[in-house]
Amino acid sequence: MKILWTELLTALCSVWFWVGFAQQTTPAPTRQTQGSKLKFRLAGYPRKHNEGRIEVFYNEEWGTICDDDFTLENAHVLCRHLGFVSATGWAHSAKYGKGVGKVWLDNVNCGGSEKSIEDCRSRGWGNSDCTHEEDAGVICKDERIKGFVDSNTIESDQSHLEEVRLRPVVASAKKRLPITEGIVEVRYKDSWAQICDEGWNSKNSHVVCGMLGFPSDKKVNKNFYKLYAERQQLNYRVHSVACAGTEVHLSLCPFEFYKGNATGVCKGGMPVVVSCLAGPMFSSGIAQKKKKQQQHGELLVRLKGGAKIGEGRVEVLKNNNWGTVCDDRWNLQAASVVCRELGFGSAKEALTGARMGQGMGPIHMNEVQCTGTETSLWNCQYKNITEEDCKHSEDASVRCNSPYMGFETTIHLVGGRTRTEGRVEVQVGKNSTGTQTWGLICGEGWGTKEAMVVCRQLGLGFASHGLQETWYWDASNVTEMVMSGVKCTGHEMTIQHCQHHGNNVNCKKTGSRFAAGVICSETASDLLLHASLVQESAYIEDRPLHMLYCAAEENCLSSSARNANWPYGHRRLLRFSSQIHNNGRADFRPKAGRHSWVWHECHRHYHSMDIFTHYDILTSNGTRVAEGHKASFCLEDTECYEGVQKRYECANFGEQGITIDCWDLYRHDIDCQWIDITDVKPGNYILQVVINPHYEVAESDFTNNAMKCNCKYDGHRIWVHNCHIGDAFSEEENRRFEQYPGQLNNQIV
Repeated sequence: MKILWTELLTALCSVWFWVGFAQQTTPAPTRQTQGSKLKFRLAGYPRKHNEGRIEVFYNEEWGTICDDDFTLENAHVLCRHLGFVSATGWAHSAKYGKGVGKVWLDNVNCGGSEKSIEDCRSRGWGNSDCTHEEDAGVICKDERIKGFVDSNTIESDQSHLEEVRLRPVVASAKKRLPITEGIVEVRYKDSWAQICDEGWNSKNSHVVCGMLGFPSDKKVNKNFYKLYAERQQLNYRVHSVACAGTEVHLSLCPFEFYKGNATGVCKGGMPVVVSCLAGPMFSSGIAQKKKKQQQHGELLVRLKGGAKIGEGRVEVLKNNNWGTVCDDRWNLQAASVVCRELGFGSAKEALTGARMGQGMGPIHMNEVQCTGTETSLWNCQYKNITEEDCKHSEDASVRCNSPYMGFETTIHLVGGRTRTEGRVEVQVGKNSTGTQTWGLICGEGWGTKEAMVVCRQLGLGFASHGLQETWYWDASNVTEMVMSGVKCTGHEMTIQHCQHHGNNVNCKKTGSRFAAGVICSETASDLLLHASLVQESAYIEDRPLHMLYCAAEENCLSSSARNANWPYGHRRLLRFSSQIHNNGRADFRPKAGRHSWVWHECHRHYHSMDIFTHYDILTSNGTRVAEGHKASFCLEDTECYEGVQKRYECANFGEQGITIDCWDLYRHDIDCQWIDITDVKPGNYILQVVINPHYEVAESDFTNNAMKCNCKYDGHRIWVHNCHIGDAFSEEENRRFEQYPGQLNNQIV
């Protein structure tokens, strides 16, 4: 018997040694060092002990794995890391909930027999184009590897907080959103549990508020809550929380769980109560209220190109010039500073690689390093860079935590082929039986900007189309028009916050077939004019009338040209080149299909849009004194960034459009690339160029479609200066221009 016991002990030791060796050995020395630091855990809810979201600890940080190209073979390798013999399945699309931190691995491709996930092919550590909505999960066979030493497996039930909420206790607080004050509770199994407030401080509260979408916390009167807690049977789960205050999630703070059915837990204490301060967009309940964010005088931060509130490419203003931030060393601490500066909570994600589209102009900051306590990104350490250091393909972006407002519950789409399209129905109220009632929006005047707001409100991304007739989606019993005259700027967070007729619904076409509808898309194009090229290329040409017959036919001259003494005389034209970039995440395509494009024999080209660009000469008070326009003839990829393939070429009646990261160049010597200024008197003016002026084609951002320049015209020469994208000039800018006319474009051709 003694011999048998000795043999059994020797065999078990051999198995333990082999498994431990297999866990730590990898082919390359560099991998072995890194591999020894890898840890794995299962997280998420609801789940069992042998299934969940797979998380990996790499480079001193927990993160997730993307489900792109995920296979059962990948799951086999990961389950063995967790101490199980194999996998029985895997899950995609964050079935077990979305994780936090980085998406460490993407496009993982294992054969199934690898000893480490590092031996599998992938895009490399931290190189991913996924969001946490694509977090992968695994289902492992409920059989442990014999002799497995479980130092490498950490289950979230012991060390990870998945969900945190504020439970309001005051009756008035329960009825309004966002919920800014209440008892902090954490999800535990199929219910919620409390945190003991012993040792709790404002740093912990700051982290909780950030998770819930609030930029900061405030003091709370605990007397009421103490009385409430004395009358309740509470289930304490967590204690001894010790956050530094810069964490983006409570699970990243040190804390302890109460074990088992401990008696007398939180003795002398009470449940944690937190009160948060909502950002300006959410504090008053008027979500469309814009925050006039300004730090240190002229320095500003904004987000561009995001589909949802609180996400986008980070842009900063320096020396009156907007620019981007390079993603070198970009992390959650820096992203959280941006989010809180803009009135949101901490950052959910710090995105790299121009995930929200490439910006234009200068890159103002590189290697930004924040502690997380700064009130502005400009207070963080950073480096000034040159063009060689960073490119716009490395523009940094963020996704911020924002408070839950319940906006998506007041609107829905019906009748569409997919969940991203349909007729828009808005919540009206409840009828006599207590059933929720819905109504339609009149399609008159409905367009792209209104559709943008609906898609954002529903969390469906960008608008692809705003439809004024939806007879083909007649799939609901709702027939009453309850909103009309809807006009949005495109920035509102709900369609209810747009201007409309109120209770006085006025819809000339009242049939349900004329109800408003939308088609939403995950991505959208974004056109941007190269402002400096307009400034550099502008000049005056006196062109003989006998050379302008085609231009006159296409209405490219001012109306007074009709009364000219054709073919004698000339017209004075302000010419300039325009270079139009597509910085979005989808190709820019004409709204009309090719079958409805209009052929113009004179210039022998197709017009795919009625108006593609507006040109105007305005006085300082905005009065138009000259105008021009251009239909989208030859809308094509003239040039593209390195590595981007051209897709559109209008030669030989080809397809028209602008590919992502390409641009269309209209040279100054092309017909209709001008403004007829024959009737303009000498003086100071504003040159305005607007792309896609009628919003015929959906874009992610229409605020950058206008360009304005200051012009000084003496009757013979013209000075063009201070061209920029954005709003009209301030009075101070106009005064500066009068003192310094700037660049002289003095040739008259």
